[in-house]
This record gives sequence, structure tokens and C-alpha cells, in this order.
Amino acid sequence: MSKLHNPTDIKLHQKSKILEIAFDDGNNFKLPCEYLRTHAKSSEILATEKPVAGKADVNIINIEQQGNYALRLYFDDGYNIGIFSWGTLHELGSHYDANWKKYLELMERYGLSRNAGVKPADAK
Repeated sequence: MSKLHNPTDIKLHQKSKILEIAFDDGNNFKLPCEYLRTHAKSSEILATEKPVAGKADVNIINIEQQGNYALRLYFDDGYNIGIFSWGTLHELGSHYDANWKKYLELMERYGLSRNAGVKPADAK
């Protein structure tokens, strides 16, 4: 069984749209709001392989701790059903590069844009 990691510090940097979270194993992750929004593990997102698009400018407007195990993140696009456990946040931080690369590849495969209301052909 893998060790559970607990956060030691959580900071939201709204201007830079970054959630910074430090863990008791010494890891300190700076996770973009767009990354968290597009990688939430809610049924809405997991139900399809098609990635969530148009979230380049999304920001977190509120954070609620859920017991001693997770955060509920409220995004300014109205999305607020994602509960991010400590394990999920640690995994997202640990595998950021690979996850982000896969996300960008899926966006390209589906012809989607990170910018709201912009199609890739329009962005050129």
C-alpha cells in the first residue's frame, strides 16, 4: 500500500492562476488552475476521452476543505463539483508533465483550443 501524503501548506495565487501545495514528503507543487479544471476526476470529465477545452483563463474563486482528506475547488466558470483528495493532488503534481503532454495531444487530436470560443484554425 502506498503512503498517503498530507499537505503542509496550501496557497492560491489568483493573479498567476496557480494553486501551490506543499506536502509532508517535501514535494511542493505549483498547479495551474487550467490543469486542475481539466484534470478533475468528476464523472462529467471521466465519462469521455474528449478533453475539457477552452479553460486557459479559468481561475479558482474559492476553496473549501473537505474533512481531513480533500479540497473542493470552485472555478470561475461555474464548475464546483470536483473534490480533489490529497492523493489526487499529489498525483497530479507528481505527474504534471506527462499529464499535460497527454492533454495537449488529445486537444490537438480533437481539434480543440485551450482558449474559450476559439477554434485552432482561428488562433493562427
